[in-house]
Parts: sequence; C-alpha cells; structure tokens
Amino acid sequence: MSLRNVLVVLYDGVQSLDVTGPVEVFAGVDRCRGRSGSGYVLRTVSPGGAPVRTSSGLTLVPDGDLESARPGAGTTLLVPGGRYTADFDPPLVEWLRAHGGGAERLVSVCSGGLLLAEAGLLDGRRATTHWYVCDQMARDYPKVTVEPDPIYVRDGRVATSAGVTAGIDLALALVEEDHGREVALTIARHLVVFLRRPGNQAQFSAQLAAQTAQRDPLREVQQWITEHPDADLSVESLAARARLSPRHFARAFQAETGVTPGRYVERVRVEHARRMLEDTPQGVAQISRACGYGTPEALRRAFVKTLGQPPAEYRRRFGQERP
Repeated sequence: MSLRNVLVVLYDGVQSLDVTGPVEVFAGVDRCRGRSGSGYVLRTVSPGGAPVRTSSGLTLVPDGDLESARPGAGTTLLVPGGRYTADFDPPLVEWLRAHGGGAERLVSVCSGGLLLAEAGLLDGRRATTHWYVCDQMARDYPKVTVEPDPIYVRDGRVATSAGVTAGIDLALALVEEDHGREVALTIARHLVVFLRRPGNQAQFSAQLAAQTAQRDPLREVQQWITEHPDADLSVESLAARARLSPRHFARAFQAETGVTPGRYVERVRVEHARRMLEDTPQGVAQISRACGYGTPEALRRAFVKTLGQPPAEYRRRFGQERP
C-alpha cells in the first residue's frame, strides 16, 4: 500500500474536534502497524501559515501556508467545520474553488460542507452536514442535494459528514477502504469507538429525531414505546394508554412530535434491533421477537427499507467481533 497524503485545512474558528478526530484516525495506521511511514502523510495548512484559534479557544499551529498547497493525486483534502454562517473567508473559498477539485478525495466534516458548497465543489452532488445547518445548505445551495439524516454521505470522490464525531466514522470508513478492516478495527478499539457506524445511520436516535410531546400522556407514551419495543404498539393500544380515542391520539401525536405514531415506532424498533445486532450475540430470530417484529422476515424488510441492508449483513459489517 503506497502512502497517501491527507491535507487538512485550518482557519480561525475551526472546530477542534473536527480536526483532531479524523487526524487521530489517520495517524492510527502507523500506530497500528508499529512503524512510521506506513499509512498517511498528514499535513495541516492555514491562510498565511499562521496559527489559528479554534472555536473553543485552542491554538493550532499549522505545518504550512494554504496558498502554497496543491492537493493532487493520492491526496485526501479534509475541510473541517466551525462556523455555522455564510461569513466565510473569501481567500479560503477561492483557494478551495481553484484547487479543491485537484484532490483525489474531497472530505468535509460538520459545517465544513458549507465551505465546499460555497466553493461550488458540491454542485450536482449528494451531501450532508451538521443537522443545524442542513436547511441552510439546502436553501443557499440549490444545486446540492442535501440529505439531512445520514451521518455521512459518499458521492464519488466527495464525502461529507455530519457533526463532530461523524467525522471519525467517515475517517474510519476511509481507512478501511485504504488499509482493510483489521487496521480500521484496531484503530477503533484504540479510540474506544465502534469500527464505524453505517453512513446512512441517522444523525439522531429515534427519540432525538422526533420532538418531545408537550402533554404528559403523550410523553409517557413515547417513553413506553422506547422501553417496550416488543409490546403491542398499535395506534389503538397506544391511544388507550394515553386515554384518547385512536383518531385524536394519532393527530395529537403527530402534531406534537412531528412524526406519525407508526413512523416513531418503526424508528425505535429499528434502532433497538441495530443496537442488539452490534452489541449482543443473540440470533436474528430472537432479536426479531425482542424488537416487536415477530419474524426474521419482518425485521429484514424493516432493515432493508431503513438502512439499505439486511440484518445479517449489518451485523457482519458493524457488530463487535467476539472470540
């Protein structure tokens, strides 16, 4: 495996974790193999080569000047996030517009996707960013197809990720692509994270993705669904628990949470099944029953619909390895 270059762009106000998370993953290849020079050549650059102050007040000292950097073949250009506004440094945007297209892979973390979009590098592509600015990206950059749910999206040589820790997931995916699953798994263990979450996993858990209901009976129903995914979660049953008619319950639940009762139940059950596949050795039939699906076929259909792959494939790719 030949060495790859990773060029990280720094600027004032950058989010430090968007930088250090992926960098630690890439640097982990050398650590994993016990020798330097076996994975990636990491380099950071900033406008004028000046130290930058991160959003949390840390000072990062770059390796060189942005203006002299020319990403090319074999280079992954990584643009971290920081600002949630369109008030970007014009020279930085111009450099990205002029030279970003030359990189073999173009990667953004968090709101760094806004910088790529501002430079026109996401035009005609699918992309994601931090949930807080997904609507902003869709509004300000209509040539970009914004996918607000996944933790990362890959479209050809361009990869964009959601907020902060999603950059680690994306970096692990790139390491696995470059150096194999075992290397990526060792790095993930060192960082005490999963090997990687699937790119189409939602940015939020089912509970966070939906709003919390205002009325106590509906909040209690939300909690009940989360704690009892194997129970009868039909609208009629949930309505009885909330002491409402089924029609009134369905309308009120959607009005206060933003999703229908059925959609909320499906999200909770898929999430519960996903975690069991990742964290337990239980068979698919057991998991199907524990999550309220009843049969492995019903679970398979839900996984293919939501995650784009059947449970067995999901476990193979994302489950914890056991002796």
